[in-house]
Amino acid sequence: MSETEVKTETKTESKPETKAQEKQETFWEEAWDFIKTLLISMAVVFLLSQFVVRPIRVQGSSMYPTLESNSLGIANVYSVKANDIRRFDIAIIYLPDKKEYLVKRVIGLPGETVQYTGGTLYINGTATEEPFFDPDYVKSFGSGFMADVEPITLGAEEYYCLGDNRPASRDSRYYGPFRKDTILAKGAFIFFPFRDFGVKSW
Repeated sequence: MSETEVKTETKTESKPETKAQEKQETFWEEAWDFIKTLLISMAVVFLLSQFVVRPIRVQGSSMYPTLESNSLGIANVYSVKANDIRRFDIAIIYLPDKKEYLVKRVIGLPGETVQYTGGTLYINGTATEEPFFDPDYVKSFGSGFMADVEPITLGAEEYYCLGDNRPASRDSRYYGPFRKDTILAKGAFIFFPFRDFGVKSW
């Protein structure tokens, strides 16, 4: 009778030191993946905010009723970089001396002479309609909505910008014309509050 060899395999247990080492390696791999993802995300956000769009939050009532305080949205950086700032665009302005951001409306372009008389805008002596206004809101102020502004001629890189809510806005009437390099973005795509969802200008 032939003998049958029976082989038995003995399971070798991992040493505690090996398990700890594997856990440590896994931790550092996951940490490095997280750091890489974070850095890539930050780089994408930075590039978008510098060259494409940037987030905005409206504070104050100077652009009411077009933009309400605490409205959230994005603004168009690319068009400003491409020198495409037009009359009646909404402009995002940064005041470096005050470290303050403003949201205003572009009224006068470089080289133009801007004037207000009796509530009417004159560009280079020609009466110019401002179609973005809410007529009922303007009428509620009577003749006090917009004070007269003496003629001012803008420089080659200057823009005259005002808030839509003229009685409650500090703008070019207070700060003077804004230089082009202080305009960071233009337009506003609002996504909150939801009742204002949409493009205000772009």
